[in-house]
Amino acid sequence: MSESEDDEQFYRDTESVAFRKISDHQLALLEPLGARRTAHRGDMIFRAGQRDVGLSVVLRGEAEVFEKREGVEQILATAGERDFIGDVAMLQGTSALASARVKSDEAELLEVPAEKLRRALAELPGLGEPIVNAFIMRRERLQCDQEFAGLRILSPVEDHEGRRLHDFLTKNHVPHRFVGAESEAGRELAARYRLSTRDLPALLTPSGARLPKPSLREVAQVAGLLRPLAQGDEMEIQTDLVIVGAGPAGLAAAVYAASEGLKTIVLESYAPGGQAGSSSLIENFFGFPTGISGGVLTYRAQLQAYRFGAKFSTPAQALTLEFREGKYPNCLQVEGCPASLHSRAVLISTGADYRRLDAEGREEFEGAGVYYAATAFEGQLCQGATVVVAGAGNSAGQAAMFLSEGAAKVILVVRGNDLRKSMSDYLSRRVLAAGNIEVLYETEIRNMRGGKFLEGVELENTATKARRAVETPALFSMIGATPCTSWLPPEIARDEKGFIRTGAAVAKEPPWQKSGRAPGPLETSVPGVFAAGDVRSGSVKRCAAAVGEGGMALAGVQEWLSDRP
Repeated sequence: MSESEDDEQFYRDTESVAFRKISDHQLALLEPLGARRTAHRGDMIFRAGQRDVGLSVVLRGEAEVFEKREGVEQILATAGERDFIGDVAMLQGTSALASARVKSDEAELLEVPAEKLRRALAELPGLGEPIVNAFIMRRERLQCDQEFAGLRILSPVEDHEGRRLHDFLTKNHVPHRFVGAESEAGRELAARYRLSTRDLPALLTPSGARLPKPSLREVAQVAGLLRPLAQGDEMEIQTDLVIVGAGPAGLAAAVYAASEGLKTIVLESYAPGGQAGSSSLIENFFGFPTGISGGVLTYRAQLQAYRFGAKFSTPAQALTLEFREGKYPNCLQVEGCPASLHSRAVLISTGADYRRLDAEGREEFEGAGVYYAATAFEGQLCQGATVVVAGAGNSAGQAAMFLSEGAAKVILVVRGNDLRKSMSDYLSRRVLAAGNIEVLYETEIRNMRGGKFLEGVELENTATKARRAVETPALFSMIGATPCTSWLPPEIARDEKGFIRTGAAVAKEPPWQKSGRAPGPLETSVPGVFAAGDVRSGSVKRCAAAVGEGGMALAGVQEWLSDRP
């Protein structure tokens, strides 16, 4: 099948899911939540860029969804009787990607406000599943539509900032197009919008607006990702739980917290999903026998949290955390927000930034040949192959020894000239004695190559400048990780590497000596402040483990709140 034939087959296969009609029972559930209105040909239902759009059900007549492509209207879908209009933007409260209007001479609509819709999808049996699945499938179909314009980034192909904007929107699952400024289409857009090279990269919106050299925050505002936490002139925001970081641990906690009725705010500095969100395929996650994309898994978790009422703000960097007495003892200052955020409990799930190799092509193979842990799963991928491990610490030595049990050969790449300087003596002796481990000193990885998956790397001896090509399906980067904890106050105890201590490790800290109870397993040195996932000292660096810790942390939060009504 050609790519176009694959797309056509996909559209046929997903038609029944994407465009299900509202049943009598579902209409009876929605009717009390909304209001009917009669509209006429050309009346707008919503416009592209509008936020917090509610659900519209066509009771009589026809409506159509459209976008403007270079001034010409393109019809995306037509809705008839008992069809409903919308996609996942209605769950998230983000900007509508297209516009909708009445097509027939007259139409009757049932309009349900966004807030009431989200509550109904979470609370009313038989309503959430068909509507949410339709929303998700419509977004997937839209992302496959090569003609859909939506948001566009006009940028030189190799421009770092343009690529960064593209990465940001991609990881936040916002449909958009990257248009190379050097292409014919790029030159036409630049002329139409009167953009010079010094204006690039530029963001072009569905409404026809242009933003030369936008910041991530400006892009997020246009996409509706950056939600205002404060209402009007409000200077103090009060909530039950603030989750800082929307990796697997933070997302799991958000789902459980919101489903339990806790007022939950999630702050994410870049894009939900964390390290897992960058994985092209997670094959050992419970319940997915053929594997699942990390981006899809974490995106669906985010939508689940939205459905239960959690509020997200992206990009929103927590700047400070302070403590005081009272019902809302935790005070956070958030980037770009003039109001302070006060909560009854805090979960820190900011993760750790694994140090990346400075090698050409590395980004293409994250999760597709470049790994940051060596477990049984990765070991199976390397059976009988040559694999490369970068690093000279104990984690690199342990990975090399483990992988050597199944791999034909392990190449350990070391920047220095003596393994024993950074690795335990017993371990370095084992590595050097292993028959199928080759240690390359004063060596660095210069580039990586392959198709969908890693196929080879090029190494360079920094002393002689000699280069060597190695065929390999896997490279393990063990050059350390930096926890995202620099913003935290000294009251939050950390280990020597900066990871947050919890449970028994903080039992002797002064706040716990005064509290009269022992800290929970994921509770930090400050009662009511929890840590989960990669940021926590001693955590297992795995997606499933982080999800479990998010659930455990929420159990601790509930216990803490029950003692402080």
